[in-house]
Amino acid sequence: MIKAVISGTGLYTPPATISNDELVEAFNAFVELHNAQHAEAIARGEMEALQPSSSAFIEKASGIKSRHVVDREGILDPERMCPSIPERSNDEPSVQCDMSVAACKEALEQAGKTAADVDAVIVACSNMQRPYPAISVEVQQALGIDGFAYDMNVACSSATFGLQAAVNAVENGTARAVLVVNPEICSGHLNFRDRDSHFIFGDACTAILVERDSDVAEGKGFDILGTRLKTKFSNNIRNNFGFLNRGDESGIGQLDKLFVQQGRKVFKEVSPMVAETIQGHLESLSMSPSDLARLWLHQANLNMNQLIARRVLGRDATVEEAPVILDEYANTSSAGSVIAFHKHSGDLESGALGVICSFGAGYSIGSVIVRRR
Repeated sequence: MIKAVISGTGLYTPPATISNDELVEAFNAFVELHNAQHAEAIARGEMEALQPSSSAFIEKASGIKSRHVVDREGILDPERMCPSIPERSNDEPSVQCDMSVAACKEALEQAGKTAADVDAVIVACSNMQRPYPAISVEVQQALGIDGFAYDMNVACSSATFGLQAAVNAVENGTARAVLVVNPEICSGHLNFRDRDSHFIFGDACTAILVERDSDVAEGKGFDILGTRLKTKFSNNIRNNFGFLNRGDESGIGQLDKLFVQQGRKVFKEVSPMVAETIQGHLESLSMSPSDLARLWLHQANLNMNQLIARRVLGRDATVEEAPVILDEYANTSSAGSVIAFHKHSGDLESGALGVICSFGAGYSIGSVIVRRR
């Protein structure tokens, strides 16, 4: 019987960074400009004055201290407040393709494999930079993979949903090995003019190689013991931007079509759903929360992760048990839990159990339970 194994992971981190202090300085300069330009309307009560942000507010609300971005100049320009990413010609690799190739090469190197060993590519992330041709097919060609590829989108849960698809392909014999890639340019769909959300996202790309257990050296990688997915429709996290509502000529677009969320509702509704999903998944595999050595949770909000870990374990998790990377990377949507896994799994001993769990818009939840080989 074929079983699926995670044999390698890769990470592409954009070199540009923005600290909370830098982000706040730009945002507050924008607020001053806006309030000055609309001073008369604000005085008449026709418009509310915008309120400044602060680094202390951001860290308390989210645990985020910094973020990596594809472009920093456009974001920090008070008269623009969005990334400036030049459009490339059809003959050039797309931005997401370049990010994906870098992450995939590291995953292949870690696994000791080449493109010739791979039969499929799944690009799974919260937003693709174009509808078609599929980014995954472009990545497949760039890597020189002979097989098939497709894109998928389940927002912040895209990586774990992609992992299940990869597991299915490997275990049913459709592919020997599958690359699951998550090129997240979250800064492109974030409203940097909104005080409640301007600090949330960063950019990054992760890659995971899933192979047949017979093709992976003994003691290398992680056995995938099971996957569990759950979705429930909600408008509390939403992005309405698409091909039916194009942006304006400035490139800034329609701000009401960008990322919006009802943060308190999401916190209240999603946290128990995630904990129950993990607990139910463990029970279905005749395991208990006490068996877990590590929880690689979606990196959206520190308070949320701490609550979920507490609900699952029945106590507060240590930083080793539930590692955090959002302080450096911010929320990177589907890539977050994989970044945590990539950076904080090498120290686990043979037989150690862990869960890769993502959650977000949809609502969507993905749980992948793994064991160190």
